[in-house]
Amino acid sequence: MAFPVSVDIVADFVCPWCWLGKRNWDQAVAQTSGVKIETIWRPYQLDPTLPREGRPYREYMKSKFSGEEAAGRWQQMREFLEAAAPAAGIEFRFDDLKVRPNTLNAHRLMRWAAGQGLADTTGEAIFAAFFKDCRDIGDPEVLTDIAETAGLERDIIANLLSGEQDAKDVWEEEMFYRKLGVSGVPTYIFNGSFAVSGAQEPAVLADAIREASQIDPSQDGEDMKEQA
Repeated sequence: MAFPVSVDIVADFVCPWCWLGKRNWDQAVAQTSGVKIETIWRPYQLDPTLPREGRPYREYMKSKFSGEEAAGRWQQMREFLEAAAPAAGIEFRFDDLKVRPNTLNAHRLMRWAAGQGLADTTGEAIFAAFFKDCRDIGDPEVLTDIAETAGLERDIIANLLSGEQDAKDVWEEEMFYRKLGVSGVPTYIFNGSFAVSGAQEPAVLADAIREASQIDPSQDGEDMKEQA
């Protein structure tokens, strides 16, 4: 007997591993079509200290990966991501990025999209807008364009983004997952029972789905363990 599986994916839209992880997740879900899966996207900001207008991308990355060793690590990660991208059907254009945005507004948009059953479409559009189209996803106008393309009401989203609607709730939700122990993204939490971290291969995620489908979701997930 397979129980339904509820998966919280904690992610940030400026994390290239998260876009790769989303595509791998999509493949894992397709490989486990016999299991009923609910996917819930949860907010995480890799750098919540950024001003709302963001910072110039190259300036930010130089400060983040200063020193020869750190720069070498980033170069290795970048080469891996660019090599893995085609198989996942995505494209990273790191050289063309102009702004390292604050992602609070993007997470607010995802919250509203989820309420309309459009989280997957909207999330994919936000990732593509940043990494492929090199748009500033901290800009309310850009996010409004994305929302309209994803099927949300443009005027409603523009009005919401002009204020602070749900900003506090997004912060509190992010802090909940930080206190739970999430320190890197993407992190996949299965039925509140165990977690898998990193942009794992589809087969690894599919195995985790199958394992979670054997867990009664009524069980207490307080003693969550991390698998990877």
